[in-house]
Amino acid sequence: MTELAQPSDLQAWAERLESNVARVLVGKQRVTRLALAAALAGGHLLLEDAPGTGKTMLARALAASLGLGFKRVQFTPDLLPSDVTGVSVYRGGEFSFVPGPIFTGVLLADEINRATPKTQSALLEAMGEGQVTESGVTHRLPQPFFVMATQNPVEFEGTYRLPEAQLDRFVMRLSVGYPALEDEVALLARLQERHPIDTLEAVGTPGELLAARAAARRIYVDETIRRYIASLTAATRAHPQVLLGGGPRASLAMQGVAQALAALAGRNYVLPDDVKSVAPFVLAHRLSLGTEARLLGLSDTQVVGEVLASVPVPAETLPTEAIPARP
Repeated sequence: MTELAQPSDLQAWAERLESNVARVLVGKQRVTRLALAAALAGGHLLLEDAPGTGKTMLARALAASLGLGFKRVQFTPDLLPSDVTGVSVYRGGEFSFVPGPIFTGVLLADEINRATPKTQSALLEAMGEGQVTESGVTHRLPQPFFVMATQNPVEFEGTYRLPEAQLDRFVMRLSVGYPALEDEVALLARLQERHPIDTLEAVGTPGELLAARAAARRIYVDETIRRYIASLTAATRAHPQVLLGGGPRASLAMQGVAQALAALAGRNYVLPDDVKSVAPFVLAHRLSLGTEARLLGLSDTQVVGEVLASVPVPAETLPTEAIPARP
């Protein structure tokens, strides 16, 4: 396995990947870094945005840059669970398992909320356990395995709302957003003759991603930071407009993504700002708001903003090895 032992190694690795993705996705460095942080945290990513903003390109570019297999499944109301996970077929006098598209490195679940809850639930075991069980037999998925799902936040006809258990499996929810004017002009010029995704080459390997995940988990998290994370999650459960707040999985996700961001920044310790910057992306989609909040037009992101404002931020605490020795 490739070694990425030092924070500087991880930082250089991330910059190489981000520069490669930027050939396809212009002006979206922040989104790319957050998506990479989700992959480093070992989680899955929900992309919620309008059509044509680059959600599919982000998934394809990340997969290509990391040398991972890529499969795209268009989720529709008639899609069956076996169309995603695979099915056993009778051949030569016995049943054999034919793997579905989920057996890949990066699975793009396009418009996931258009499939029925039964088909959506087919992803739960794969996202949570890294495996698929069919006819009582468990099949391990290749590692690393990363689901990137998309949904349109404004078109609700013919869609099924993702249940809380499904939403909780996504480490973060991101929005790619429309490009700035100058970025869109540059995009038009870059894509005039051919799409860069067709020639995008790998600048990393699956082994490097696994090594980066292991290195990110070793990033120092002080007790005060852990208490801050737990307090933020607990505050979502105590908020008067929230019916269902974040659980322990939300706290674990916040810590993991904060560690990943610290690693990608070349640090071996987590800062409170790392937690604050990822909290809206980690917590908001996990909240179930009450009727009063909807009548007031209060969004889940606004609730997280109120929670961040109400919980005291701890002082920065560095690990001993990160403090320069006195002369």
